[in-house]
Amino acid sequence: MKINEFVPDSKIFQGIGIGNNDKNGNAETQSVGFGEFLKGKLDEVNAQQIKSEDTTESFIKGDETNIHKVMLDTEEAKMSLELAVQIRNKFVEAYQELNRTQL
Repeated sequence: MKINEFVPDSKIFQGIGIGNNDKNGNAETQSVGFGEFLKGKLDEVNAQQIKSEDTTESFIKGDETNIHKVMLDTEEAKMSLELAVQIRNKFVEAYQELNRTQL
């Protein structure tokens, strides 16, 4: 469907899935449920938080001397957490809007 001469590209949705390679090197994708996809992304946010804490702890102990790496890891973790919170807020807002809808 065209809206204002814009045709969405459906290829962007093909990357969502679990990729497996067969013995010929061809990629096979299995569709993943929304809950599994969301859990995977939240696990990535958690991994970034843990990486940030580990880098900061190693800097405090004196093992890590590169302050730029510490700051980059911390900012990356902060931004990913802020994004997750904003997505959660949008889900809550959509849920509330659906509850207000009269049938």
